[in-house]
Amino acid sequence: MLAFLRNTNPSRYVIYVGFLLIFLAFSVILRDDGFLTTFNLFNIVQQAAPITVMAVGMVFVLTAGEIDLSIGSIVAVSALLAAMVLRNWPWPLGVAAALAAGGLIGALNGGLVAYARLPSFLVTLATMGVFAGVARRLTALQSVPIENDAFNALFGSGSLFGIPSLILWTIVAVAVGSFVFRQTRYGAHIHATGDSARAARAVGIKVLRVRFSVLVLSGMLAGLAGILYAGRLHGARYTLGETDLLTVIAAVIVGGTRLNGGMGTIIGALIGSLLMSMLNNGLILMGYQPSDQMIARGLIILIAVALTLREPNR
Repeated sequence: MLAFLRNTNPSRYVIYVGFLLIFLAFSVILRDDGFLTTFNLFNIVQQAAPITVMAVGMVFVLTAGEIDLSIGSIVAVSALLAAMVLRNWPWPLGVAAALAAGGLIGALNGGLVAYARLPSFLVTLATMGVFAGVARRLTALQSVPIENDAFNALFGSGSLFGIPSLILWTIVAVAVGSFVFRQTRYGAHIHATGDSARAARAVGIKVLRVRFSVLVLSGMLAGLAGILYAGRLHGARYTLGETDLLTVIAAVIVGGTRLNGGMGTIIGALIGSLLMSMLNNGLILMGYQPSDQMIARGLIILIAVALTLREPNR
């Protein structure tokens, strides 16, 4: 027992302990403000759905030793394209357009990173700005309503057997992502690439292909997040996803994924996403402003980075 405790890394369990403590604190402080009502708890999970979907993609990217800063812009472009297509075409075409946009932007990022040998931080920083501008020009800063009831129900306000569709999409993304990440050869290749690209090449792993594919995957999942936003809001606007990057990174890092690659956890990212959503929800119920929420997210990232990247004593 003592040997187990000595070999256990306590930082792996910080997210679970932190989630429980914050939940208990809000349950006591906000017991008369509706925090523990079924409606509010469902609302927390639904608000976290797009963040969770993007967080799943970010786990793949960070574990491979890369980063994707363009996800917020991909959300906006994908949501707007879906809304524009849905004006005149059936909902499957709107979904296809959004996912294709996310995949193509991800492929652009991946191509520049893997084959042009450019740093992912700078590449995705550049495409973040480019496609934020594209989102603004698509509709000249105008919102695009979505009146397709099937789309809105499937990706937003609908439910199946009493379970909201946004929660179902969260379950699907986490379940599929976790299986691929932990149980497939592709997931093992991602871990090996992020841990040591040179060693991965030595055993025959196509490192460039892995780097390309994780950025494509991240782009497509950001496209799906855009669809979920559009379905829930019954429309799209260029500001969608604008503030999500910090939240996604906070969720993933707090959840136990290393910034410098080689280790990640999908379940941890889910808990991190729920923690961020719960924190925002609790602060709103307590009367705090969005600026206070931003400060809280920044402090959480600082604490998470200190726990995951702090060098041991030499």
